[in-house]
Amino acid sequence: MSLSLTDTKPGSLTGEEEGFSPLLISGPCSAESEQQVLDTARGLADQGISYFRAGIWKPRTNPDSFAGVGKKALSWLQTVKSEFGMKTAVEVANTSHVEAALRHDVDMLWIGARTSVNPFTVQEIADALRGVKVPVMVKNPINPDLDLWVGALERILRADVGQVMACHRGFAVYGKTVLRNSPLWEIPIDLKAKFPDIPLICDPSHISGVRGYIYTISQKALDLGYEGLMIESHVDPSRALSDAKQQLTPKDLRDLLAKLRFKQPTTSNLTYHTRMQYLRAAIDEADERLMEVLAERMEISKRIGVLKLENNLPFYQYNRWAEIVEHVTRKADELGVDGDFVQKLFSIIHLESIDIQGE
Repeated sequence: MSLSLTDTKPGSLTGEEEGFSPLLISGPCSAESEQQVLDTARGLADQGISYFRAGIWKPRTNPDSFAGVGKKALSWLQTVKSEFGMKTAVEVANTSHVEAALRHDVDMLWIGARTSVNPFTVQEIADALRGVKVPVMVKNPINPDLDLWVGALERILRADVGQVMACHRGFAVYGKTVLRNSPLWEIPIDLKAKFPDIPLICDPSHISGVRGYIYTISQKALDLGYEGLMIESHVDPSRALSDAKQQLTPKDLRDLLAKLRFKQPTTSNLTYHTRMQYLRAAIDEADERLMEVLAERMEISKRIGVLKLENNLPFYQYNRWAEIVEHVTRKADELGVDGDFVQKLFSIIHLESIDIQGE
């Protein structure tokens, strides 16, 4: 089964290219009752949703939390397909889930964050799916580990399933944060560099944790070139049995989609390509100058290291580092460059300079 990212057309496109819109997956966090599932699907049916999602088996931290209604909800999803013509998607966490979902003609499966962290479980799911041409989406592991995410995707790819997708739902980090899960955008960007042909989907509901941030996270993902969004929707979020704070009503989802600026993957505008070619050449020249300056700085660091060694002094000297930070931050402010970025950049440069001096 192949996956098309151009079947639906939610919101309005920006730019000159027509016919592209992202993959949209929506539906309740949990399937709670047949009426709730059908009422939610009815509200989403005319919004260009690519897949209607619903949690059947819920991996919960607290054993007393609602963990889903199980297999009986699969027949409700079949009704969604027959009544509203919507494709369906569920999370699977073991081989019995896979078998039950396939028997009920679920159109897409996803592997959740608490499952993708375990290579043994992912391999068992991959074995159960071997040769079955169904789209499979792999969410990032709950902890920020790119290699685990890559490994999970590779196991599913080797199973020769249908379209394989990656879903970014944020990462658990220590301490309190504004968002439920930290996006750590650099990790999915690195993943896309490794798998440029795998569609990257964002789950802003789980990153946000509350409705108020879903639009911002969704737009950020689209601006970064993500190919789709998975946003939770419930006909009555105030009564939801799981993740009530992060679910949108179908109407609120419609309003959100109307505000989003959907990005096109390419353009045929010749003026754009001409100007971009010129600007990219300018960037390449600037990068070359930057490399020359960095090489010069590291050579000076080596000479400083030799001088410190001859005089039996430590390579790291706090007062000097404080002077550097103050100097570059002030210069950044004069040039209109973000100070936090400059401090992060020079922290990396400083650590490399210390390493060079110790060689």
